[in-house]
Amino acid sequence: MGINMVPTRLFFTKGVGKHKERLTSFEMALRDAGVAAQNLVRVSSIFPPHCKLIPRKEGLKFLNPGEVVFAVVAENSTREAHRLVASSIGVAIPSDKNAYGYLSEHHSFGETEDQAGDYAEELAAEMLATTLDVDFDPDKSWDEKKEIYRISNKIVRTANVTQSAVGDKNGRWTTTIAAAILLFEDK
Repeated sequence: MGINMVPTRLFFTKGVGKHKERLTSFEMALRDAGVAAQNLVRVSSIFPPHCKLIPRKEGLKFLNPGEVVFAVVAENSTREAHRLVASSIGVAIPSDKNAYGYLSEHHSFGETEDQAGDYAEELAAEMLATTLDVDFDPDKSWDEKKEIYRISNKIVRTANVTQSAVGDKNGRWTTTIAAAILLFEDK
């Protein structure tokens, strides 16, 4: 193809949609997230070396209608009234800018936004820690593991973007999405 396929920037977005049709509720969630006009291609979960994390508002400016956009996406839906759903993307970024990091997708029922977000963040951090040979006990609490990662100086940042929602009281589909949108060289 002749172009560099390593993304240079990434932004997080999230959204929720409700509708009587499941597909339309997904579309509404994409609209809420600001990425309904793009053709999303789901990819696995590597945070590229030298990639810059940018704010959603800035990232949305780089998107064009109809554009093919690579994304790590977490999605969940329910039509059960009052059921709690969540979608979350976690990230773990190494301190070495030449190394790659990890993104994780998590979708759950019955978890609060904080619970789902912490879980996704922990997943990403554990995946990165295992590639960096950071010694940790997987049975320790997330707070204890965060301290180990901080002390190791190998993981510089962890974060998450999470969308939760309560199932529509009238039984319409409720869909949550969280996404990491990957962008290439400046346009």
